[in-house]
Amino acid sequence: MKVAIAGAGAVGRSIARELLVNSHDVTLFERKADHIDPDSVPGAKWILADACELTKLEDAQLQTFDVMIAATGDDKANLVVSLLAKTEFAINRVVARVNDPRNEWLFGEDWGVDVAVSTPRLLASLVEEAVSVGDLVRLMTFRQGQANLVELTLPSNTPMAGKPVRKLELPRDVALVTILRGGRVIVPQNDDPIEGGDELIFIAPSEAEPALYDAMKITR
Repeated sequence: MKVAIAGAGAVGRSIARELLVNSHDVTLFERKADHIDPDSVPGAKWILADACELTKLEDAQLQTFDVMIAATGDDKANLVVSLLAKTEFAINRVVARVNDPRNEWLFGEDWGVDVAVSTPRLLASLVEEAVSVGDLVRLMTFRQGQANLVELTLPSNTPMAGKPVRKLELPRDVALVTILRGGRVIVPQNDDPIEGGDELIFIAPSEAEPALYDAMKITR
């Protein structure tokens, strides 16, 4: 994929390196000349420009990109970048960094954001996940409020133990995407059995979460 990243600070550069490892075409937008450092991200393209300026994005032909990542340390800038990317250039996927959790409510479709990533929220979710067997933990929201990435750790004595994935009666629009078991990451196949202690990762709309509890035989 062709990916644009607004903001070449520590976060933006780290994202770029990860994407380059996976053979994506990465372009970094940075408005401060002294932050331009091609040697820090070998293989990435660099553009000295403020990604909040429409003309600069036009010059870079942003409409040819598949993904825009707004990764600056300024929430206002990330919102402006997201809105321009979605409304002016019809970017298919816009991911935005949320620096201040109090602003998280803004990062939705109205501002062109498909996925909002809040580090404090993710860290809090990981803490909850570590201590909350039998609780549904929301890890991330997609398109704000329409679908969530959620985690459920089954108790060791779950009545679901031994049941194959194909026989899970999940609510409508809920999908099991990953099973974490010990040190393994399992892409679930129809005949894979569920075991006590499994960490199950689902994509689910908010309104389906209570039914998901019931389907997994969890007592709230």
